[in-house]
Formats: sequence, C-alpha cells, structure tokens
Amino acid sequence: MKKSLLVLALASGFAMADEGMWMPQQLPNIATELKAAGLELDPANLTKLTEFPMGAIVSLGGCSASFVSPQGLVATNHHCVYNSIAHNSTAENDLLRNGFLAKTLAEEVPAAPGSRIYVTKAVDNVTNKVIDARTAKLSGKKRVDAIEANQKAIVAECEQDAGHRCSVAAYYGSLEYYLIKQLEIKDVRLVHAPAEGVGKFGGDTDNWMWPRHTGDYGFLRAYVSPEGKSADFHADNVPYTPDFHLKLAKEGLKEGDFVMALGYPGRTNRHRLPSEVADTFEWSYPNTVSQFAETLDIIGRETADDRDAALKYASRVAGLNNYMKNRQGMLDSYAQSDFLARKQAEHQALTAWVNSNNANKKAYAKDLANIEKLLKEQQQQGRDNYLLNNASPRLLGTARSLYRLAQESTKPDAERKAGFQARDLPRFKAFIAGMDRSFDVRVEKALDLQSLTKYVALPKKQRNADFDKAMGIKDNMDQAALVALIDSWYAATVLTDAAQRAALLESTPAQFANSNDPFVKAAVALYKTDRSKEAEQEELGGKIQQAYASYMRAKIAFMQSQGKAVYPDANSTLRVTYGNVTGRAHGNEDGNAWTAFTTLRGITQKATGEGEFNAPQNQLDAIKAKNYGPYAVDSMNSVPVNYLATLDITGGNSGSAVLNGKGEFVGLAFDGTLDSIISDWDFNLANTRSIQVDLRFMLWQMQVVDKADNLLKELGVN
Repeated sequence: MKKSLLVLALASGFAMADEGMWMPQQLPNIATELKAAGLELDPANLTKLTEFPMGAIVSLGGCSASFVSPQGLVATNHHCVYNSIAHNSTAENDLLRNGFLAKTLAEEVPAAPGSRIYVTKAVDNVTNKVIDARTAKLSGKKRVDAIEANQKAIVAECEQDAGHRCSVAAYYGSLEYYLIKQLEIKDVRLVHAPAEGVGKFGGDTDNWMWPRHTGDYGFLRAYVSPEGKSADFHADNVPYTPDFHLKLAKEGLKEGDFVMALGYPGRTNRHRLPSEVADTFEWSYPNTVSQFAETLDIIGRETADDRDAALKYASRVAGLNNYMKNRQGMLDSYAQSDFLARKQAEHQALTAWVNSNNANKKAYAKDLANIEKLLKEQQQQGRDNYLLNNASPRLLGTARSLYRLAQESTKPDAERKAGFQARDLPRFKAFIAGMDRSFDVRVEKALDLQSLTKYVALPKKQRNADFDKAMGIKDNMDQAALVALIDSWYAATVLTDAAQRAALLESTPAQFANSNDPFVKAAVALYKTDRSKEAEQEELGGKIQQAYASYMRAKIAFMQSQGKAVYPDANSTLRVTYGNVTGRAHGNEDGNAWTAFTTLRGITQKATGEGEFNAPQNQLDAIKAKNYGPYAVDSMNSVPVNYLATLDITGGNSGSAVLNGKGEFVGLAFDGTLDSIISDWDFNLANTRSIQVDLRFMLWQMQVVDKADNLLKELGVN
C-alpha cells in the first residue's frame, strides 16, 4: 500500500516550534521538537486515540471539550454552552445573568436541543475507497456524485455499530480522506456555568483583546442508557463512564512552561492560492463585516425593550459579534501586511518549479493553470448570488430544507443526498424544536425588510425571476409595499408554530404541494430551480476538487524539495498544538509589553457594575477581602485569571483542554489576540498568542464565589 501523504509530508523536515495543528499520528515525527519544548510524555503515546490523554478529548460539534471526571463531567468554554444557558433561561429565571449550578444530578437540565458530545474511537485512512479507480477517471458532477456515494457507503458501514456517528474528512485539498468514528452521546445536560459577568466578562469590548479577565468555562455531563449505550434524554439515563478523564494539575503554570491544546480546530487556510486570498480579504470579508453589523443593529433595536426576545437571540448575537470582530481584525492585519505579495511570490516559485523539468510539467502543469480559472468562476458565482442568498427569509430556508427532506425521503436511504438521510433526522428534529427559543417574528420581519430592500433595488436582470415570482416581489416596490408583503407572509404562515413545523417533518411532497403556507409554497415552487443551481455548482465543484488535489500534490512535493514540513489545514478533526506560556514584548499600540498572566486585580479595575463589565458583587467582595483560598500565587499577590501561550489555535479550538508537560489539565483555550487571528491564513510566531482561562481561577471562582462544592469534590479537589 502506498505510504500516507501525512508521513511523506513530514519526511523531509519539520516546521518551526509552536506552528502547526498536528494530527495525533504525526506527533512521533516531531518528537524532538516536543521534547525540547518541555513535553514529558512519550509522543508515541499521544497517537493512541482510545488511550490517555486522547481518549478524554471530545467534540461538541463546533467546540472542543474534555472529560474531567469518571462520571462523564465535561469541561468546555462558557461561550460553548452559552446557547444551552440561554435556552434554559427566561425573563423570570435568567440563568445567563445569574449563572447556573446543579448541586445534584437531579438538578441538571437538558442542554439545548441537538446538543451532542462526540467521543472519537477510531481514525482510518480511506483515500483509496473514496477515490477508487473508477472515481479517479471522472470529472465534474459525476466525480462529486461518485465521491459522495463512496463516502455514504463507508459511513453506512461504520454506523452499523449502533450509537456511533461516522464521517469522512478530507485533508490536503481533498487529496486524502480519513474515516472518523465517534460515539455519539445524545443526552447532554447543563451542570454549571458562572454568571455572564464572569463567563463573558468584558463582552465584545474585550473579545480578541489582551489583557483579559474572562472566566470562560462551563460544565456539561454526558448521559447514556442504564446499559451504557447512546440514548436520547430519559429520566432513567445514567452518567457516562469515560475510559479516560483528565486529572487536574497539582502545580500551577509559570511563564515559560510547556503547554499543549488538544481539540477540534475548525478551519485554517494556509494552503490557499493567491486569488483566494485576494477574493477573501478584498471582497468576502468586507461584505461579511458590513452585513453582520447591520444584522446586529437590527436585533439590538428590535429586542431593546423585550428581555425574552433578547434571550432568544443572545447566542446568535454573541456569535455574530465574535465572528464580525474576528473578520475585522483579519482585515486590519491584512491591510498592514505584505501577505498577498508573499503568497503571489510563493505561487510564482511553485509555478517555476513545476515548469523546471518535463516530469513536473507532465504531473502538475495542466491542473496548476486550470485551478485559477475554475476558482475565478466560483468566486464570480458567489458575488452574483450574494444579495439573493441574503434575501431569503429564515422561514423560507426552513421550508426549503424540510421540502428537500420530504423529496429525499421518497428514495432508498443510500441514494438520498448527504445531509438528508435517516441518520440526519435527529438534527432536523432538534432544529425544529429549538426554534421556539431562537425565533421572534418582529425581529425576523425587520431582518427580512433590510435584506429585501437591498435586493429589490437591483436591476431586474440581476434579480432571480423564479425567486421574485415565488415570493411575490414586483419591480419598483417601495418600503411600504415591502412591509405589507412581509406582513402578509407572517400572517399566513404556520411555521411559527412548533407543532406545525414538527408535522412537516412527517409530510410527503404531495402534502407540501397542497399547503397554503407562503413559505412552503415558495419552497415547492423553487425546488427545481434550486436543484438546477446545485447541479451547476457541483459540476464546477467536481472540477475544482480534482484540480485542487493536484495542486496540493505539487505543493507538497515542492515544499519537500526545500526541506519543509507540510501539516494539513484544520478541518474540524482532532489535532494537537503545542507551545509555551509567554507574554509579548510588543503588545498594545502604545508599545506596552504584555505580561503572560492577568490577575483578579484586573477584574476590580475594569468592573463598572453594568453592561459588559458587570462582575457579580459576591466576586468583587471576595477579591476585596483577598479571599484567595489556596489559589494565590505569591509573586502575583493574587490569583491568576488568564494567560497567554504560543499555541496555534483557531475557531473550533474553543473549549480545548490545555495540558502541561505531564499531561495534566491546566486550563481551557478560549480566544486569540486580534492582531494574530490572521494566522488562520498567515502564521506569524512573533505575534501569535492564544488566550486561556487558568485552572486556578476556575477553581477559585467555583470554591469561593459560586460554592460549587459538589463539583470540586467530583474533580478531586480537597
């Protein structure tokens, strides 16, 4: 069998220390670097996903987390459980504002609908099964369809093991594929979260900033059936017993110490082409920032006098603010850099290497030239459809998805589109059930009016005639006409009713066609158009997949020729990143250096008693009394709150367990610094810093402020 690219990509050299989101199986290849940085464990043991410590690391399907007790207790970030806190909050019982603590198992409450804990059990290279001999000869949509069919077959076989969720992840621009098998824990319960004035202290003002004083942690618990099997929520379910859980560090961190983050980073783009860099930073991100700012303004305005509505949108607002500030930070860094010029120079060097001999030309030249043309076509499609995609009301999107599900359900399961198979029904049910606590008609009307106002202002030839007809949009509609049209949709729809939405999950295509609901009727009318556009996109996507894989094969060979390592971009699969606790000689714009740790003093200095800096009074009282318990550090004369490290992380790493050189738990990664988040595209060790909540602060807050004695005992704290 041919040697894996993951091995070949490391054969010629290594990346500089601290850079890289490494697959666990790659770690023995960088053992020298890990040991030099301070790892005391054998790197070979970190490759074993079902043993310590990897067996304790889990995914929440968007955030990372870890088992920290034998009773299935899971530690993650406050912002990763934010939606579950908001879901269980009401204006009368505001858990977001006041925090939540279950003193007993019986007091734990179900997390938000659809919450999952995924425990990785196996990772296998299935490249030859996904791109088999027949598929390798195909192009365009036929290639996409064949790859999808192969992936579905692999997943279906894997999921014969009941209670497991399987997926096939692509690496190196779809050059390699790995099967990820995970135990899917469906009964997830909220255990503890500090008050918002702790877990989100500093809010959007401090987000991506340093110094930081945020207690960004929370706890969930995994439950299974009495037989130990994955099961839906039930009163008889019992806490899951993990094979391994992390132990709390006996000694606190100090500057210079080795740390590593174990988690599921979402997406990085370090192997992208220059044209993709230019399109992203000069068009996509600026438009995203503008759109999100408008959305936030509308939600803020429409929920200003309605706390219940504000709670419904709290999680969305937090996500939008986080994402918007992230993108703006990247734009600012990009504007001050030579990133695009360097990318262009790198690509020119690669092109010159490809054209340097006949063997390289034969292997790579055609696809290297073709990929740019194909990407340009894809980028133009995105621009052409931008306002149309944004103009689609949320309930229309819901109706489209449910009608697609009904259509796909008429086929044998193996022939259904991925995402609409029987295995996906729980996700649909959770989404439908969760809408009541995440949807408000007044807010959605205002959002629809904003997006449609822009759309109808387009020249008729730039609009979509099928969409206009389905939604009743006419030429030259003024604001009053648009308001009346939108009002008519919501007056007639049944999709705002939970029971009616649930009924659509069981409806046939014929029942959809007979509906008088305006959003359902539009979904039915647009179905053929939607499928036609999807086919066009897949035709182009198949060509891009083929050319991109060849481009990555060329890039790996080129970098190997220079003695450079090539780790795959992040793709929401388990990764390990390592570094050291350290500040920064150049921090703020005024030149002040950043120290490695912040302390409780910063909380009292920032606390205003309102808004984003509304620290709980009992916390402030404890700080004033210097009631530090056993968590004070003499050299700081306080308790450490957050710390900086040179960990290479990105979105999805939120909630990642941070371990010391002995493999002991020392905190949770939750953020990066604003001027270093462009490392998703362009890694810079001098600037890149991750922000972690210190274990000592977590324990201090739990013991002294929140009196979470039951959890401290479970964590092994005396």
